[in-house]
Amino acid sequence: MAEGNGNGVVTGEGYAVAHLDDLGEGYGFRKIRKGLGVTAFGANAIVLPPSYETGNHLHDEQEELYFLHSGRIAIDFGDGTTFELGPGGMAWVDAPTVRRVRNLSDSEDAVYVVVGGKDGYVGRDGKLPPGEESRFGGEGPPGA
Repeated sequence: MAEGNGNGVVTGEGYAVAHLDDLGEGYGFRKIRKGLGVTAFGANAIVLPPSYETGNHLHDEQEELYFLHSGRIAIDFGDGTTFELGPGGMAWVDAPTVRRVRNLSDSEDAVYVVVGGKDGYVGRDGKLPPGEESRFGGEGPPGA
């Protein structure tokens, strides 16, 4: 049975559910990993104020996946390349690659999620629980 923990995060046996606002307020990091109890990889949401740019950074070991939730950002890479992302945009960055993120709007926040890890993918190990015949439900696969 699911239960709340007083900060908006709801947990149950083997899951946790929350809204971005449950994990903090204002600008900066919203610690998804800590808030939801993730142990297999790092995960943070970052809220950038208008026109803000982060400092350059890189990692020793963990690669990162950036997913832009809202706003418009530019990711500048150490080789001088820049890519602009809109909502739904994604970028993978290897650990030693220098990167920085800029909010391209002078009036709106930008919100992106960063997932980081090392030695991650374990293969396709999904399976159906006992009694289930399809992972797509009664309607068949989406788009079929």
